[in-house]
Amino acid sequence: MATGKPIGEFSMKSTSWTLRPGPAGCTLIDGNFEGTATGFGTILGTATFLVGKIGTFTYCGAAFPDNGNIDTATGTGSYESVGKHRWRTVGTLQLMDGRALISEGEVDLATRSWNGKLFEKS
Repeated sequence: MATGKPIGEFSMKSTSWTLRPGPAGCTLIDGNFEGTATGFGTILGTATFLVGKIGTFTYCGAAFPDNGNIDTATGTGSYESVGKHRWRTVGTLQLMDGRALISEGEVDLATRSWNGKLFEKS
């Protein structure tokens, strides 16, 4: 469970997936996502998952809030299988303005969605 003040939610849909060879014979999946996040407006991002029942991921994204700014974020996290083709994710995002956030969510491969909550990192 995240420690920090809840600040909102995110909801994204995958637009494409790319599978490629990874380290030590593993497989990497790059998922491109688009959606919205509370306080950030439209968001676009790419997550790279090291495939398995449990694993790690990296994230690189950009947000396009209503004020016309462009904000970016990078992060890392972990995931675990929580059912048929569903992954629970927990990650830390470093925003370009210096803030750090925690994301908790779930990827549903059947619906190609990634939804969850955002918290200020304390």
